Amino acid sequence: MAGGLVMGLDAGGTKTVAALADGSGRILRQETGPGLDPTAGADWRAALGDILTRLNAGPVSAAVLGMPFHGEIAAVSADQTALAARLIDGPVQVMNDVAVAFAGALGGADGVLVLSGTGSMAWARGPAGEVRVGGWGPLIGDEGSAHDLGRAALRLTCQHLDGRADAAGLAGAVLAHLGLGEADLIGWASGPGATREQVAALAAEAGRLADAGDAAALGLMQDAARHLARLGRTAARRAGLTGAATWSHAGGMFGSAALLRLVTDGMAVVPSLPRLSPLGGALLMAARRAGWVVTRDWIANLAGSERAIAGGQMKEATP
Repeated sequence: MAGGLVMGLDAGGTKTVAALADGSGRILRQETGPGLDPTAGADWRAALGDILTRLNAGPVSAAVLGMPFHGEIAAVSADQTALAARLIDGPVQVMNDVAVAFAGALGGADGVLVLSGTGSMAWARGPAGEVRVGGWGPLIGDEGSAHDLGRAALRLTCQHLDGRADAAGLAGAVLAHLGLGEADLIGWASGPGATREQVAALAAEAGRLADAGDAAALGLMQDAARHLARLGRTAARRAGLTGAATWSHAGGMFGSAALLRLVTDGMAVVPSLPRLSPLGGALLMAARRAGWVVTRDWIANLAGSERAIAGGQMKEATP
């Protein structure tokens, strides 16, 4: 068993989770915090410092942090890397949050990851190398993401209220989720409450209704699935993956059975269940960066540790 500890961190648009793991793949401590979206303001720096302070890592053999927009905006990437180096005692690598999700879902193997969380993207690795497709952000991209679906649900709600569309179930769910009446919707949409996260949260209502067979919500899921499957197929082609490429998924929107079924149809092959969470992917990459021999048993131990945490069965261990 390798000595020392490794650190992994996965920061999305709405939530951050960080953990320490030992040489057997056992997670010893885990902490959560708010999202670290650097485009949403300067608070992400203090939030990163807080979660790392609570994690109380001390020296680590290696750390890998998956951060939003890393590798996409040069100034942001440099800031993230410099701050992580100051806060963490040990070799640290910052990378895009979808890169760690890819590593986790495929267990470090080649294939395709289709992600639909607050944003959307496909990530693939194959004979032609590693590629990403999508992920252009909420203004000019992120098709099939929770934010995109939330905006679509709001548009359809407005169309229903006008009488331009029949979407009573969806409109009622959207207004109930927001705690608004029809007359309050424009004011909410024009005010500070209509954040990216709040809009993205509406996608869960659409997913719930789609799973229950609501026609309007299913229509939104069909549009989203078309975009997501195209992301995945394009990434597979560019990475040189031919035939029925192995693919998996990540992100909260795949909690919708309807969306998963529709994307599966578009990919024309049944997906592999994610082997590890994005956090697990960060820990896996940190272990490899530390020079540890990462075996199938190590990955299985890490997956079991993640399940124990998710089930509330694990108490904090002593390193």
